Amino acid sequence: MKNNKKTLPNETDEIFLTDGGLETTLVFLEGFDLPYFAAFDLLKNQEGYNALKNYYTRYLKIAKKYQTNFILETPTWRTNPDWIEKIGHHKNELATLNEKAVTLLSDLRTEFKNDIKSVLISGCIGPRGDGYVPENCMNIEEAQQYHTAQIEAFSHTSIDFVSALTMNYIEETIGIVKAAASFNLPVVISFTVETNGKLPTGMSLKDAIEKVDQSVNIPPIYYMINCAHPTHFLNELSESKNENWVKRIKAIRANASCKSHAELDEATELDRGVPKQLGKEYKTLKDSFPHLNVFGGCCGTDDEHIVEIAGQLKAV
Repeated sequence: MKNNKKTLPNETDEIFLTDGGLETTLVFLEGFDLPYFAAFDLLKNQEGYNALKNYYTRYLKIAKKYQTNFILETPTWRTNPDWIEKIGHHKNELATLNEKAVTLLSDLRTEFKNDIKSVLISGCIGPRGDGYVPENCMNIEEAQQYHTAQIEAFSHTSIDFVSALTMNYIEETIGIVKAAASFNLPVVISFTVETNGKLPTGMSLKDAIEKVDQSVNIPPIYYMINCAHPTHFLNELSESKNENWVKRIKAIRANASCKSHAELDEATELDRGVPKQLGKEYKTLKDSFPHLNVFGGCCGTDDEHIVEIAGQLKAV
């Protein structure tokens, strides 16, 4: 179960870094074949285990250098019932697969415990369907039931909270929040947005965050935006800068590329953008919204981007 003594990002103003685009790094930069973008599949052999360990170690060293806290996000975005069966695993393996991923990060946390003030472990949950397109949408009850298996598996590990990444419609999101509450696990919700700053359903971030908060007894500890470039959502946030829903957003994991989700889906080569420019855009976000304190990357970003981001943040 979670360690209640640890300080979570919503309880402090201190900066937490996290990693970049795990899957795009493994596929485009390191040459791994990830079925359905499922990074957890690498844990099946020593080569894959070592690749994941080396990946996270690079980022922990950045946190050590810049004296920030760090959040280790499990490589389990695809480790939910439908996806593991598509990849060839039996549904009964779900708990073991998620626990194995946490064990890797728990060992790394121990390794860096004297170098970094606070290292938290987040149990990563992804959507049942496509991350970019709302499809086969569930109602709240269906979503809660579907995601309960993965969340229950996390409840038996050393994670500090659950994070649902690349969420694109609110019914699935609310179901995840309810499932996490049933296991007494804090939860972070991360929405993805299109180039207009709205969810793929067309719902605004404001409406999504407010409706989730109003629909549950125990709301998420904070919200995040991931898998979108800062230029896609900066105006959306700036227009409502002093509203409470904006202050509920504590974390950013942006894409390196300015391209739309449709363009990224069709891309055959990695768009890394310009790391130094992305670092400057993160500084703009931090200057504009001082309450933000969790920073990482998503598609197309790697450790070079996080170094630029960390350098800019420390200069704020």
